[in-house]
Amino acid sequence: MSDKLLRTFIAVPVPDRVKTLKQMLFSTLESEKAKIKWFRNMQIHLTLKFLGYTPDTSVKGLKSVIASVIARYETFNLTISDTGCFPSPTRPRVLWLGVNGETNQLVSMVDELEKVLDVEGFPKADRPFVPHITLARIRYPQKYTPNISPYLQSSYDQIALPVNRVQFFSSELLPDGAVHTLLGTFPLGNNF
Repeated sequence: MSDKLLRTFIAVPVPDRVKTLKQMLFSTLESEKAKIKWFRNMQIHLTLKFLGYTPDTSVKGLKSVIASVIARYETFNLTISDTGCFPSPTRPRVLWLGVNGETNQLVSMVDELEKVLDVEGFPKADRPFVPHITLARIRYPQKYTPNISPYLQSSYDQIALPVNRVQFFSSELLPDGAVHTLLGTFPLGNNF
């Protein structure tokens, strides 16, 4: 009997204010003819590591590994501010919110997760970690390339993002979007 494979990732939950902000930012591009796939509210988070296909029999061990890393960190504070896109405004594929503040703590945590998960068979990311919160994706080819200038020029009051726990999810891809299932929550060291 073979293991069932789950698509898994590790993330930090975001405040509800981000969901209200998404709606405001959506309205800046509402009349855009290009096809922009906005994430549903329950899909919005700060991804730390996408593991990819994971045997369900590995989940228990991974939870233990993740918990041991996360417990070594004290709560720290980030802020959500700015808007941006990857890879460029002339051919955007991802629309995101910027994450600032004590990002050195976040980067350190992600680096440590990358190292221990590499040993577990989940290779390190091939790009440096850039903290951001993805709100929408744009796939090509399509008839129109969106003009995302109104999105990029939008301003909003920064949102506090206290990092006091990390979550482990599985993600099932369905025709109308991904459905996330919480596999575990790990409090940072001073939150026991």
